[in-house]
Amino acid sequence: MSEDTARRRTLLIVHHTPSPHCQAMFEAVVSGATDPEIEGVDIVRRPALSVSPGELLGADGYLLGSPVNLGYISGALKHAFDCAYYQILDATRGRPYGLYLHGNEGSEGAVRAVDAITAGLGWEKAAEYVIASNKPTKDDLEACWELGATLAAGLTAD
Repeated sequence: MSEDTARRRTLLIVHHTPSPHCQAMFEAVVSGATDPEIEGVDIVRRPALSVSPGELLGADGYLLGSPVNLGYISGALKHAFDCAYYQILDATRGRPYGLYLHGNEGSEGAVRAVDAITAGLGWEKAAEYVIASNKPTKDDLEACWELGATLAAGLTAD
């Protein structure tokens, strides 16, 4: 299949970015996903409060980003799933996803929530989660870059 006729893939980044630390992680993820060496993948960025079920249905893979609030994912990310869950349930099975979280205390509840939601949807974890506490370190931001690049590059393998 020539490059002209090859189907472009879409990586949808669904994020809730209320703080400078979350913003730094988001920017690193986007930078990795948009690396010029990765071709054939469109990167769509949507705040969790405005992503539509249609956008979730139209994506080939997902990158989720959230602060950890009181040990759980943000209400915004939970809202995104609540609004679309049954509409995307059967149609998105097997699609790859990744996750980055920022929190100042334990993130176990947030991880458990995402694991449960994505298991119910039948999504496939495509990379290790990136979890940062306090101010993200250089290593945290590099891991976010790798997460974005891994998800985007993985969509070109099909």
